[in-house]
Amino acid sequence: MTVLERLGLAALHRLDPETAHGLAVRALRAGLVPLPGPVSSPRLRTDLAGLALPNPVGLAAGFDKNATALGPLSRAGFGFIEVGAITPRAQSGNPRPRLFRLSEDRAVINRFGFNNDGMEAALRRLAKRPRTAVIGLNLGANKDSDDRAEDFARVLAHCGRHLDFATVNVSSPNTEKLRELQGAEALDALLRGVIEARNWLQRPVPVFLKIAPDLTTQELGDIAEVAQSCKLDGIIATNTTLSRDGLSSPHRDEPGGLSGAPLFEKSTRVLAQLSDLTGGKIPLIGVGGISTARDAYAKICAGASAVQLYSALVYNGLSLAADIARGLEPLLDADGFTDISQAIGSKRQEWL
Repeated sequence: MTVLERLGLAALHRLDPETAHGLAVRALRAGLVPLPGPVSSPRLRTDLAGLALPNPVGLAAGFDKNATALGPLSRAGFGFIEVGAITPRAQSGNPRPRLFRLSEDRAVINRFGFNNDGMEAALRRLAKRPRTAVIGLNLGANKDSDDRAEDFARVLAHCGRHLDFATVNVSSPNTEKLRELQGAEALDALLRGVIEARNWLQRPVPVFLKIAPDLTTQELGDIAEVAQSCKLDGIIATNTTLSRDGLSSPHRDEPGGLSGAPLFEKSTRVLAQLSDLTGGKIPLIGVGGISTARDAYAKICAGASAVQLYSALVYNGLSLAADIARGLEPLLDADGFTDISQAIGSKRQEWL
């Protein structure tokens, strides 16, 4: 992190978190944030469900909810970018305040509730996306929808021609009863509908499923079985947690989903379990608590083909993505790997 970036973060942390986030996105769009450009090497190049990534470090959904900063983000060192979540109709989400920094825990709690501009606005912005980047969309459902499963398919059908991948997000804790769609029967029906919509696209794209970390072993087994039977292209493990174990921040009891450093171990164990349950047959994307190259490498060694981060940017700045990608090189070298694919799942047993 540069001195300038450190000063910028210190200034932003004096503001309400949601206001600060909005200013950060505006600064990015205005060209006020130094960007490293693409970060890649022969050893870092990654295949993720047929997607050719320059490196395996992605941006998780939530940072650019409305696809307004695709150009600068494509030059920020990420190997791939996920925007959204986007719902069919625009919605305001939950009342503010709904975003909290837990600085003592290097964590964040949010209860946004899928606030976004809707799929029509997203379509217009995605149509102007940079074509050299790998860009995906997190699909959501409207809070007042009569058919939430159908909402996911509608957003994909509407925006799919401008995407490289899509993520079915049934794991946000901030939309009432949404996580119930992770049950085997409901999930199977939902995914089949989304995959049918994907198959109608002129250029079908990989479909991923984002799951919660607060699942039992039985529930994980059901998800693994459904994912394989539906021929899902990948699973993102994990979204935010409802757990508050071990936190010390004054905001620790705020309702919502917790992300950041405290989620690292829990999400990595879920990742390793999924890797074990699927026998490595389905690509996994590791998310939760990544703030260093070692964290990212641990997820890869636990079974992830790629990783995503977001909350750590609040504390480490946007330069973190490039730093982590570059930091993977010496870790691969130390373990004698000439290609990052060789590291995938190599230490899975340590997390089971």
